[in-house]
Amino acid sequence: MKLPAFRLPRRTAGTRLIRLGCLALFAGCCLAACSRPGDPPTSSGAGAVTAYAAVARGRIDIEGGLLALPMPREGTLARIAVHEGERVRQGQLLAELDTEPAMLAVDAAQAQLAQAQAQLKLLGTKQVAAKQRARRLVAAVAAGAGDGQSADDAGEAVAQLDAEQATARAAVSMASQKLDEARYELKQRSLRAPFDADVVQVSAQPGATVSPSSGPLFTLLPQKPRIVRAELNESFVGTVHPGMPADVMANGEADSAHWSAHVLRVGQVYGPATLENDPQVRANARTVECVLAFDQPDPEGHSSDEGRSDKSRNLRIGQRVLVRFGTARAAPAAVSKD
Repeated sequence: MKLPAFRLPRRTAGTRLIRLGCLALFAGCCLAACSRPGDPPTSSGAGAVTAYAAVARGRIDIEGGLLALPMPREGTLARIAVHEGERVRQGQLLAELDTEPAMLAVDAAQAQLAQAQAQLKLLGTKQVAAKQRARRLVAAVAAGAGDGQSADDAGEAVAQLDAEQATARAAVSMASQKLDEARYELKQRSLRAPFDADVVQVSAQPGATVSPSSGPLFTLLPQKPRIVRAELNESFVGTVHPGMPADVMANGEADSAHWSAHVLRVGQVYGPATLENDPQVRANARTVECVLAFDQPDPEGHSSDEGRSDKSRNLRIGQRVLVRFGTARAAPAAVSKD
């Protein structure tokens, strides 16, 4: 006898499908809970994450900044003695005006001084003769062989020569001062380097008419140690202090050139952020200037390229850098949630 085939009721098969769907949905929720999007991925080969007390944008500078030198006197440029990119020494000639008018003034002052000195010498000779004549007349009057009036006139002549001689000494002194003034004006027609520096820019050519009001003729970069002027956000002002170590990076990349530095001073005045790229952030951020000095001797201050490293040659005035304050420390590792 053939047994009839056993079939599940329709209601039982549908119930099983619903149960299987619920199990799949529950498993998916569990997997999503174990790997949340906010948790950082972890792997045994990942590098260590470091953190600093504060981070700020900055730029390379020197104390006092670049030096703009105008010509101290008005005139026509006769000579430009240096070119852009050259290194000059203290006292080295940079430019010179036409010196002929100043030389003529010096010659005139020298002639005036010589004339005053000759006049003083002539009065000195007259004074010696007048004093000798006065002494003789006084002696003759004392011996009863002379006229008293003549002796008085001789004494008066000596006194007058004394006064003229004093006037002549004053004239010599005035002529000497005029000569010094003329020599000073001649010196002012030459512009010399006030200290060792690099010539960054020359703004005129020989033959041009220049004056102190026409603007700088030379822009010099003094040979001084480089510093960093960082814009410290107001939220980090209480964290950074003088003497604090820092790491200066040429840009935001981890493999870029970097130098060790320390904080010299933290400013007392708030100002706008000028180094921020985002205009909206730059308009709303308030920063304090923080000045840092490099720990290693400044290679850019050397008189030659000897001893410079490739990284240190990249320290240019105005270059933007990233400053990380404090000592790097390992950030707490992320723990995965199962």
